[in-house]
Amino acid sequence: MFVFNPGSKTNITNPNPEFIMETTVATQSASTTQIYNQAARLLIEEKQSTEQAIQTLISNDVSEQEARTVVEDLHSQIIAAKKKHAEKDMLYGALWCIGGTIATLANIGYIFWGAIVFGGFQFFKGVINHTSAK
Repeated sequence: MFVFNPGSKTNITNPNPEFIMETTVATQSASTTQIYNQAARLLIEEKQSTEQAIQTLISNDVSEQEARTVVEDLHSQIIAAKKKHAEKDMLYGALWCIGGTIATLANIGYIFWGAIVFGGFQFFKGVINHTSAK
């Protein structure tokens, strides 16, 4: 058992090194999670650039190497998420457009302009978002 009393001059520690290691790892994980959360807030909510986010983290007593690693990792995850969303837009847009075209050409008696236009719009929106994701 590990007991830390900041007001006391003595601490009672468990001589088991595995416990100390687990406590250290848990503390490091918690602080890393806090750094990731802060970096995500800076990049997403405050819309800071990667360099601005790195400088903000450094000013909050995070090492430059750790700040750079966290921000670059989050930035790549954000780009990947944007591209994945854009690819879904392209897929569903193409399906709507092709489905509307096929239904119109099948001569059911209706012209499915709404599906064709909506699908085309969604497809090209996905193309633009995919190419501009950075």
